[in-house]
Amino acid sequence: MLNSMKRNGLVLALFGMAATALVAVTHQLTEDRIYEQQQKQLLKTLHQILPAEEYDIPLHQSCHLITSHQYLGTEEPQRAFLALKEGRPVGLAMETTAPDGYNGDIHLIVGIDWNENLLGVRTLSHKETPGLGDGIELRKSDWVLSFAGYRLKDEKDKRISVKKDGGEFDQFTGATITPRAYTKAVRNTLNYVRRFKEEIPSAPQCGEKR
Repeated sequence: MLNSMKRNGLVLALFGMAATALVAVTHQLTEDRIYEQQQKQLLKTLHQILPAEEYDIPLHQSCHLITSHQYLGTEEPQRAFLALKEGRPVGLAMETTAPDGYNGDIHLIVGIDWNENLLGVRTLSHKETPGLGDGIELRKSDWVLSFAGYRLKDEKDKRISVKKDGGEFDQFTGATITPRAYTKAVRNTLNYVRRFKEEIPSAPQCGEKR
């Protein structure tokens, strides 16, 4: 009986080791391909909020790392892609985080011209409730298109808030927390740009981020 238990335990251990090794090898073989696909998707998103004809240097060549927990929602560095034309900044796309989504962080990217006008906003990733909070995805709803054209009048401008809070943006039925967190993140990002945009070109270069 004891020998049988030892034999079964050994078989299970070997099976676990083999499965772990298989997962590790698969990850190693597909890591570069996954990263390449992620970069293609990011580039596609950047072109949606920063039209390619507006700049003459590929955005990945003018990427800087910036950090501001107060305005960008996390202690982690966020990427800011500068749109340059003839060597001068004409706009940027900034990653930012809404830390107070219903199910945690919502990661988004905000396109802004150098006069601080919003060009577009897109959701990068989230864990919001399907059918309630996922209206922040363009493939589910055109709600994110409502941001284009806004420019803050001042730091306390509340127009980029949900209507329940005195703003101009629709909340979702049964899911006010998600759009409230989202609009706040966009508003904070605009305030960051207003305060610090001149410092972004001298921020550290991105390098490879995986």
